[in-house]
Amino acid sequence: MSSTNMLAILTGLALIGGIAWFFWGPRKSGMRATSASSGYQEAMILVKGGYTPDVIIVQHGKPVRFNFRREETAACSEMVIFNDFGKSAQLPTGETVLVEFLPEQPGEYDCTCQMGMLRGKVIVE
Repeated sequence: MSSTNMLAILTGLALIGGIAWFFWGPRKSGMRATSASSGYQEAMILVKGGYTPDVIIVQHGKPVRFNFRREETAACSEMVIFNDFGKSAQLPTGETVLVEFLPEQPGEYDCTCQMGMLRGKVIVE
């Protein structure tokens, strides 16, 4: 095997590892949702190549309102799904969409796009 072939194989493996790390690697510690005068715990989430922030911390027993703003046209980001809360929403480009739910039990709950490539997490304390 020539050195060129070996370099191509190693480069390919490094790219595969980088992609796996990006989609399935560890997440940041998280951002705490703010308490609004309406009684909701609120957070603004930008959808552009992922969810920013992708980890949000909330308190159980208090209603949550997430404001999603999609700033891209990729098909994968057209919808957000919160399976554990039975919620989902279409995310039109350039519009802010509200998703409201009541987290009753502490734990960690995932949210994803319809294809499962964009991922986020809600940590309920």
